[in-house]
Amino acid sequence: MQNVKSNPGSREADTSSLAATRLTKKLLACGMAAGPFYLVVGLTQAFTRPGFDITRHSLSLLSNGPLGWIQIANLAITGLLVIASAVGLRRALADGRGKIWGPLLIGVFGLGLFAAAFFIADPAMGFPPGTSADNLIVSWHGIMHLVTSSIGFLAFIIACFVFARRFSSQQQRGWAVYSAVTGVVFLLSFMGIASGSGQSWTILGFWVGLVLVWAWLLALCARLIGELSSS
Repeated sequence: MQNVKSNPGSREADTSSLAATRLTKKLLACGMAAGPFYLVVGLTQAFTRPGFDITRHSLSLLSNGPLGWIQIANLAITGLLVIASAVGLRRALADGRGKIWGPLLIGVFGLGLFAAAFFIADPAMGFPPGTSADNLIVSWHGIMHLVTSSIGFLAFIIACFVFARRFSSQQQRGWAVYSAVTGVVFLLSFMGIASGSGQSWTILGFWVGLVLVWAWLLALCARLIGELSSS
């Protein structure tokens, strides 16, 4: 009888590969969780905080007041989840267009959210209660909140177009269109809220943009997890 000897090096390589795949899946799962976490925590506050009007006030204003720490934590945790997903995207994507810039821009988006958590938006439009409806005071941290969040949003918009180009080059028309539409809609919604008009349509439009953003990131991460599971 011939003795068959296993190759310890091969077993170690397989174990290492499986561990790396599991880690990548966990990082991508963070991207799937980021949007639902942010929206659930944000909407719960929007409908329970006294004086907050979802048609007039942006979620950033929730960082003010005695319960402001909840939205601060929401932004910080969501930012970390997005950064983790960016690492997962970098590990999961095959070579090709957008392999570097796509995940990098998603990471900048996460970093922008994380930084915005610690630069609190200024009270405005009567929130929190007691704030003048026409309050025009702009603090340094209020300016930094706008800067960091804007950089993050713009990075995400560009990432959508980077991925649209990647999918187009791979003849995946559906995903290319989905990515491009998400980028365009979020750009328009961001421009609306950045105008500072305070109109209800700009706030609600930004909500639409946010839902699309989180849905796209969730779908992208889920797709890559599926590819890893089937490989």
